Amino acid sequence: MKKGLKILGVLALSSVLFYSCDQKTATTAETVSSGEGMPAGEMKVAFVYTDSVINKYDYFKKMSEEITSKGKRFDSDLQSRARGFEQEVSTFQQTGGNMTPNQARAKQDELVQKEQNLMTYRNNLMQELSADEAKLMNDVYEQVQTYIKDYAKENDLDIILSYTRGGAMWYATDAIDVTASVVDGLNKKYAANPSGVTPTAADSTAKK
Repeated sequence: MKKGLKILGVLALSSVLFYSCDQKTATTAETVSSGEGMPAGEMKVAFVYTDSVINKYDYFKKMSEEITSKGKRFDSDLQSRARGFEQEVSTFQQTGGNMTPNQARAKQDELVQKEQNLMTYRNNLMQELSADEAKLMNDVYEQVQTYIKDYAKENDLDIILSYTRGGAMWYATDAIDVTASVVDGLNKKYAANPSGVTPTAADSTAKK
């Protein structure tokens, strides 16, 4: 990585998940320096395409597939329950006339309660999937952040920026794009110890 790279513009890195150094801001790139007094012109900078790092990370792909499969199982189960409920309602509509008023009211109350239970069950399934997705993203971000810090140290980099559409960085030369290298390293680390990463929550289908 060549020295002499200058950082232009304001680097709004507060929302970036990757490694960076604290630095004081001045009016020109030449006068900007880090907390340790390093001139900006001497900083060694690289960047990664954030979406590519995440989407090409084998752990993320594997766990995403498991969550998708879990969602399909939930959907199949929910549809089966819904069909059963609809059949019960249809049967009541056809035979309710043969019931006494008290029996009909009791059956109506029962069906109302079953409908409410079905709605609660559906909401619980959705919340469980949402929690799994949130946990997966949190796990992935932590793993990537840890690896990025190690990568920066190993490659003698001072800053690794996150390139995202609409983010703070509008342009960077391909010469400092280390996305492929980071993805390759992440996947090798995961392949070497798949059990070393935190899995998403086990399938704990909402209680019936």
